[in-house]
Amino acid sequence: MTEIAWQPDPSTVENTVVGRFQAAHGIATFEDLLARSIDDPAWFWGAVAEFLGIPFSTPYEEVLDTSDGIAWAKWFTGGRTNLTAACVDRWVAESPEAEAVRWEGEDGSVRVLTYAELGRHVEGLAGRLLELGVGEGDAVGIFLPMLPETVVAMLAVAKIGAIFLPIFSGYGAEAIAVRLQDADAKVLICADGFLRRGKPVPMLETARDAAGRVPTVESLVVVGRLGEVEPSESVVPFPPPRGDDEEPVRTVPVDCEHPLFIAYTSGTTGKPKGSVHVHGGFTVKIAEEVAFQFDCVPGDRLFWFADFGWIMGPWEFVGTLANGATLCLYEGAPDFPDVDRLWAYLERHSVTILGISPTLIRSMLTHGSEPVHRHDLSSLRILGSTGEPWNETPYRWYSEVVGGGRCPVINISGGTEVGACFLSPHPVQALAPMTLGGPALGMAVDVFDDDGKPVRGEVGELVCTKPWPGMTRGLWKAPERYIDAYWSRWPDVWVHGDWALIEGGQWFLRGRSDDTIKVAGKRLGPAEVESALVSHPAVAEAAAIGVPHEVKGEALWCYVVLAPGVEESDSLRAELVDTVTAALGKSFKPSNVLFVDGLPKTRSSKVLRRAIRAIATDRDAGDMSSLEDPAALDAVRAAR
Repeated sequence: MTEIAWQPDPSTVENTVVGRFQAAHGIATFEDLLARSIDDPAWFWGAVAEFLGIPFSTPYEEVLDTSDGIAWAKWFTGGRTNLTAACVDRWVAESPEAEAVRWEGEDGSVRVLTYAELGRHVEGLAGRLLELGVGEGDAVGIFLPMLPETVVAMLAVAKIGAIFLPIFSGYGAEAIAVRLQDADAKVLICADGFLRRGKPVPMLETARDAAGRVPTVESLVVVGRLGEVEPSESVVPFPPPRGDDEEPVRTVPVDCEHPLFIAYTSGTTGKPKGSVHVHGGFTVKIAEEVAFQFDCVPGDRLFWFADFGWIMGPWEFVGTLANGATLCLYEGAPDFPDVDRLWAYLERHSVTILGISPTLIRSMLTHGSEPVHRHDLSSLRILGSTGEPWNETPYRWYSEVVGGGRCPVINISGGTEVGACFLSPHPVQALAPMTLGGPALGMAVDVFDDDGKPVRGEVGELVCTKPWPGMTRGLWKAPERYIDAYWSRWPDVWVHGDWALIEGGQWFLRGRSDDTIKVAGKRLGPAEVESALVSHPAVAEAAAIGVPHEVKGEALWCYVVLAPGVEESDSLRAELVDTVTAALGKSFKPSNVLFVDGLPKTRSSKVLRRAIRAIATDRDAGDMSSLEDPAALDAVRAAR
């Protein structure tokens, strides 16, 4: 029998966004809604756009057009809209004094913008970009930490019909330049720097270096986070908000399929892939996710620990503001200057919806529960997570200690190219520990075996068999690469690259399919090994990889970060081998357990197993521009 970790209160279900949508359409149960949304996605997404009040300056003629094939589906055809109309303009008209953005710097400074103030800031930057010659279809890089100006930048670029490029705030010049050059960017918006662990992190010189390598970049628009910005021929200070006595800057109505932004992903080989997202589909899909999955409404305060350069940055910006809620941002590290900084932030700003990665929770768990208990987190009502599979101990700690056992954990899974979620629980469902719930509304996802047939009770490929509004419109300048990467294995089937398992009606991820370990012909997801390892009290974090073996095909190697105060030893290594063997069987007995000081991760806290595998096998790791701490690679090399 499946354990239930969270059960919704039947008396409150009808007051959720999902419950109100069901009532509006006379649908009795969530299961009926889910089935209808998957069976008829055109009906569902059209109904969602109307229910959430997404503005279309020109009404669309057709919700879904697949005349060019599922891979090239178009949404809300014939209609015109603009992301900024949905996220700012409507709220400036309806609730101008409501809080739009609430920000805290690592130094304790706080800034709050109402929707009216946000609108004036957006107009100020939009006007400056027009003066710099930026127009519809031009690309603008956004190389910023999590600041109010980052929100302004995204919305100002969208407002004039240009295309924004979210760029990770920790990138070096080469990684930035590759993205700017691929998109023929005209302007780069950056900051002079930001604070991280009490120290200024410079950005302007990196931005100058990157822009100098790209002939199309004509100007840098610079936010003075650390000091005053000196203007020059190529450097323009970030402008003030538009004054009441100045001419308003018009929001440009664009075709619903007009490109909104290009989100670059790091590949194992070759240059990064540019996922193309558009005004109509991305706005509707993300607004629905944050409303239906996280029950976000005006008055909520949503904080997701992310960087704007990853898909969860635009996701939280768009989803929160399209629903008229308050977007909460934090600049610095979660455990500086004290280990309770994150929990203090949540209390100080009365955050109601929190999103965080499993890796970050595992890191915070090493400090124990006492730092959490110092703070009143009773404002929290929804917990979110994404990025990778959970292990049981950190999941329960997140649910029971951080959430007090009263909040559902909305564990979502999608990707940059998806633009959104394939899998998600909803706050009207009973949830098992670590579950992804099942298909998100309107998403025809399944799990296929190697023959392309649906499979239950065993691990298979996560796929999608119908289009959705948030899907990438190809890859920028690489349509063949798009088809080859996602649509080439089975006809009209998107293959996502994740291993998934459906068991007892609940869905679980088992890691990336390119991370799969095959020992003596038996397939194993690294998350299963890692879950067994972190169940041992001596282990804080773990990563599992397969390395070539002449007899077994692959041997199982485990990299382990020990808990504070634990010393490595041969006896502990043997204990951990026994722990994995007992959990998974003798076939999966680890061939090697190596102790490391840290694991290589992206800033969004995903463990880069391919980097570990590359070091273990003396191969090229591919694009490492998303790596947070290069020293972690040295730690892995030292453990060989």
